[in-house]
Amino acid sequence: MRDLVLESVLTCPHCGSAQRETMPTDACQFFYECPNCKALLKPKPGDCCVFCSFGSVKCPPMQQGRRCEG
Repeated sequence: MRDLVLESVLTCPHCGSAQRETMPTDACQFFYECPNCKALLKPKPGDCCVFCSFGSVKCPPMQQGRRCEG
């Protein structure tokens, strides 16, 4: 199994601001407030978390071929 990537760059779809964040390994992150425009990001339909929707790297559970677990 390959090593997990624990950092992802979240890009705000509203203002285009990009921020490197460390992903949690024990829970999904459903909400993220953009530090630039203060928009509250939520996962797109069908995605489990904001990293899967707006990140440069999918969340750790998805990297392992499973879904986030709350």
